[in-house]
Amino acid sequence: MTPFCHLHCHTQYSLLDGAARINRLLVKAKELEMPALAITDHGNLFGIPEFYTTAKREGVEPIIGCEFYVTASSMSEKTDRKRYHQVLLAKNETGYQNLIHLSSQSFTEGYYYKPRIDHEILRNHSDGLVATTCCLQGEVLQSILKNGEDEAKKIFEAYLDIFGEDYYVEIQNHNIPDQHRCNEVLLRWAKEYNVKVIATNDVHYVEQEDSAAQDVLLCLQTGKDLSDPNRMRFENDQFFLKSSSEMEWILRDLDPRVSQQALVTTNEVAEKCKFELPMGQLLMPHFPIPADFENDVEGYLRHLVYERAAGRFSEISLEIQTRIDHELGIIGEMGYAGYILIVQDFTTAARELGVSVGPGRGSTAGSLVAYCLGITNVNPLTYNLLFERFLNPERISMPDVDIDFDDRGRSKVIDYVVEKYGRENVCQIITFGTMGARSVIRDVARVLSIPLSEADRIAKMIPEGPGVTLESAMEDVPAFRKLSEDPNEQIRNLMLYAKVLEGSARHTGVHAAGVIIAPGKVSDYVPVCIAKGKSGADDIMITQYDGKWVESFGLLKMDFLGLKTLSVLDDTIRLLKDNRNIDVVLDEIPLDDEATIELFQRADTVAVFQFESSGMREWLRKLRPTSIDDLIAMNALYRPGPMDNIPVYIARKHGEEPVEYPHECLIPILEPTYGIPVYQEQVMQMAQEMAGYTLGRADILRRAMGKKKRSEMTKQREIFVSGAADRGIEEETANDVFDLMAKFAGYGFNKSHAAAYSIIAFHTAYLKAHYPAEFLAAAMTNDMGDTKKLSIVLEESRHIGIDLLPPSINESQADFTVENGKIRFGLGAVKGVGRGAIENILEARQSDGPFKSIFSLTKLLDTRSVSKKAIECLAKAGALDDLDGHRAQLMEAVDTAMRYAHKVQADRAAGQNSLFGVGGDGAVTMEPALPVVDPWPRGRLLKEERESVGFYVSGHPLEAFLPEIRAFASAHVADAESLAEEKGDDDNGYRKNRPQHSFCGIITDVTHRTNKSGRPYAFATFEDFSGQAELVCFSNTYDRVQRYLKVDEIVLIRGSVDMRGGSAKVLANDIIPMWKVRSHYVKSLIVRVDADALTEEQVDELAKLFESNKGSCKLYFDLISRDSTQAARLLSRTAVVDPTTEVMQGLTRLFGLHAVVVEGDG
Repeated sequence: MTPFCHLHCHTQYSLLDGAARINRLLVKAKELEMPALAITDHGNLFGIPEFYTTAKREGVEPIIGCEFYVTASSMSEKTDRKRYHQVLLAKNETGYQNLIHLSSQSFTEGYYYKPRIDHEILRNHSDGLVATTCCLQGEVLQSILKNGEDEAKKIFEAYLDIFGEDYYVEIQNHNIPDQHRCNEVLLRWAKEYNVKVIATNDVHYVEQEDSAAQDVLLCLQTGKDLSDPNRMRFENDQFFLKSSSEMEWILRDLDPRVSQQALVTTNEVAEKCKFELPMGQLLMPHFPIPADFENDVEGYLRHLVYERAAGRFSEISLEIQTRIDHELGIIGEMGYAGYILIVQDFTTAARELGVSVGPGRGSTAGSLVAYCLGITNVNPLTYNLLFERFLNPERISMPDVDIDFDDRGRSKVIDYVVEKYGRENVCQIITFGTMGARSVIRDVARVLSIPLSEADRIAKMIPEGPGVTLESAMEDVPAFRKLSEDPNEQIRNLMLYAKVLEGSARHTGVHAAGVIIAPGKVSDYVPVCIAKGKSGADDIMITQYDGKWVESFGLLKMDFLGLKTLSVLDDTIRLLKDNRNIDVVLDEIPLDDEATIELFQRADTVAVFQFESSGMREWLRKLRPTSIDDLIAMNALYRPGPMDNIPVYIARKHGEEPVEYPHECLIPILEPTYGIPVYQEQVMQMAQEMAGYTLGRADILRRAMGKKKRSEMTKQREIFVSGAADRGIEEETANDVFDLMAKFAGYGFNKSHAAAYSIIAFHTAYLKAHYPAEFLAAAMTNDMGDTKKLSIVLEESRHIGIDLLPPSINESQADFTVENGKIRFGLGAVKGVGRGAIENILEARQSDGPFKSIFSLTKLLDTRSVSKKAIECLAKAGALDDLDGHRAQLMEAVDTAMRYAHKVQADRAAGQNSLFGVGGDGAVTMEPALPVVDPWPRGRLLKEERESVGFYVSGHPLEAFLPEIRAFASAHVADAESLAEEKGDDDNGYRKNRPQHSFCGIITDVTHRTNKSGRPYAFATFEDFSGQAELVCFSNTYDRVQRYLKVDEIVLIRGSVDMRGGSAKVLANDIIPMWKVRSHYVKSLIVRVDADALTEEQVDELAKLFESNKGSCKLYFDLISRDSTQAARLLSRTAVVDPTTEVMQGLTRLFGLHAVVVEGDG
């Protein structure tokens, strides 16, 4: 077998073209005993870090390359779409740097449909590179085929002139006639010009049978169906990773000496291209320091820390000084003084720019230096946080500082950093959207023309959650596994192709937070490309290597995160200042405020950061926290894994269970958490105290325990037991403690992060406890783009008794505001009304308002900014209710009002006189009359509100059935998450055994489907006063209730609650319309009457109401009077009624919404 290696390979990073996943490709190359393998993806270097490290791991020598797109004209020319392929391989680090430069320039300067380079830049950056004549799409071969040998030879000679002995003739044979023709010419020239020949196979997938899956990938790229006869496709199934013997076979028609040498020469090229990528170095940007410090970065950092520490502490105690010096020593030793200075610089600048900075995130809060500099706002000494959790001198790695900024101000900070360090030195980071288990099923199904409903059914068989793969789904879901043997060939192919393509990169994106700051141009260190700006924004320069790799190349990566909660805090403080002239300084909020603690004890934490879920609120009620330490613990415990310890923590806190410690030496460490290791820092301290670990070594131990690597765990156990023995602790006790630590280290939480985020939570809860209207208005403003979240906050305001004022063209601002303790809807919450339209309305109102009619409104607006649709949306939402006329009239008048506005504005522009005006700008045109139409019925009015705002504003359809809801609904949507955690008798996850609950709601969306057996089922959305939930109606229930599954139907739903898929779903066993509940299940009607206020007119109306609605329902009166503390219940002996809509509306009108109660069966 002739020694050979592949030099022309496309991986998954040849997006939607290469179907070879890097790991599979290199494992196969190793199986074939290939000494080396090249990566030559189309037009990018995206996959190089993963390819390089995987190849090293597999013992295959990586060859770094790219198949560039070359234009024969200038790369600055953006009219000629003609481009050719050109393989370039890096011989050494100089060649790698030139690959980086060429690839970066192809995106930043040469992009035109594809990233391109030209001959000039190729010549200028050819050092250290190997080039080949490439494939059929190469410039030389295309010229042979289209322009003849003479023209092609000129191009061949030009490349030979650039690359000399590093230029190779590349021959391929995929059984394509044009290749045979080109190979004959190329071999002739190779002999004529004494150019060596290599054989390649243009690899696009790993195994021959993967050809069909790669064909599917091409369809995804081109948006075509597999059955389309005119689509782009490869000629055959020969583009796979062939063995040396297979390569010999495809070259069998050539002179054996030529074919043999072409294979052998690939190894010569591989030997040329051996070098190490520059990974593992530290490339710290230069931070300018005052001249007085003579470039002493560490000295300047020390000066700054102590200078600012004086503002943090009334005096610098020995404890503080010792800790600062300890931290500065480690920072200096690890070479991170410049890094810390950079972070403090942009956090300081952010505050000066008016951008809110979070108190800390991640392990950074463990640093006293960071606290002194204002990077964080958490004193680590107060919360016993460890610096070594942030920077470990015994495990050299890049520090990880993530900073939260308010989400509206984050871009200002990035702009500041770009301005300070240079636009080319600062860069954001690429991300790759990969085909996950569910998405690959949907993508492949679309190409195979499998019906959407069937694709959705199959995709939904795959469990949701991180780390779920097709393979794991096959293990966990038998029905999904059986699809690989389905009688339908299309379904079998779907499963086959999906397995090949799963995990492939589908598209690129921009990391939400990551920013690179380099000591020079980013493109001097890693390749860059361009991401198109969204919604007209500027294009963004991003790295071609993603976040997990850029740091490996020594670049400083920082996460600039946008945290909405900081914006909520800002907006609350602004409202308080504007409305009530109250100044709130977050840093001055006492973290033992009684009203705030009581709010947490009541679990009144809807909209409170980190504590708003129904599950968390349920635990808060049981915990009854008494300090912020309890909140920090709950923040750490309320996560998968440690959540099991919450009941023990609560029981021990309240003395219902004894507090036990594994050893007396650990009492000071575990006492704050009642003997339970909750935090990663506690695990580190336990190792330090019991076994004499340094905190740095203890952090390494914690990491090893978290990864559960057996060899490392065995080694660490020996060290731990030995260290404990030196301190007089028995081997059995030491092993028990080691096991305990190992258990908790796997899911213990970072206390630094929990503390910082609990402080933010306390700040939000403080504002809610003391200024609920302003706080909730701010929360609503920041949730305007998410109807589901906004509806939860709206319901919370109703729940705590804060009135909601509807949107108003004369009173509302863009955002939610507060008027005399009531919350006014913001115009920004109305769908279909953009920010530009709102700004124009507010400007017109400021100069000429308030508006009196729809005509006086439109004539003052710029109709280019405020469209007819925007006015209609405002009318439907009730925002025009201040104007003359009712909503039906206003909607009918919109067209006339817009024409009127155009006429008035045209006349004004022309300076024409009017019958009723004085001419010029004073011209007036008579306002048209409003159309005469009937007002909308209440149902239509509420429906239009919901469509334009996302929820009901002036009422709720469920109010018509409030007595029945109180009588028959046992649960609310807001409770669904906690109800899903309940278990019934012998509950093994089977839904029939789960507790049953009754919900009353209005159906807002329905999707009818058919299962594989042809039986119908449905998904629906319903909502009650507290929120929305998904309703699942399986086939066995569907047949009975289908006629009630209609949008706007108000129903009683009986069923169990399930949390599969990450959100609560009600699995319906029965659905009954509320009109039927009222007519069939209500047996008694109770009316609460204030006897002292009852009038003769009310009695007369009651008599008429009951007389015209006789039935079989018993009628009771609960009489309330000043003379009695209890209501007196009287049974009407003369009237039995039918609880019709007329009766219920009449009683509500006479005595109020809450005065009517029903009782009955069901």
